[in-house]
Amino acid sequence: MTIYSLFIILGCGLVTWLPRVMPFMLVRKFQLPDIIIRFLSYVPLCILTALFVQNLFVAKQGQFPDFNVEYCLATIPTAVVAFLTKNLMCIVVAGVSFMALIRYFMV
Repeated sequence: MTIYSLFIILGCGLVTWLPRVMPFMLVRKFQLPDIIIRFLSYVPLCILTALFVQNLFVAKQGQFPDFNVEYCLATIPTAVVAFLTKNLMCIVVAGVSFMALIRYFMV
């Protein structure tokens, strides 16, 4: 690896890191109104829902979207774990585990 490659990797890391960290550093110094804080509390839920729905359907050009069977099958037990535990770590581990089992047995 050359020094040029190292600088490129470090520069890419810095450019990726700055837009993620700068808003937190700026917001920490200001008191945001309650309406903005309530609005921002829905952002993670919206992002996760968008990612989930995007993976749940398989888009084909000129056709109605099909269900991704693997994801649909993994969603059901993961949703049950989410309802019972309400613990994000348990939900993620359950989702990954169910997806691994489904892919292992559906080969």
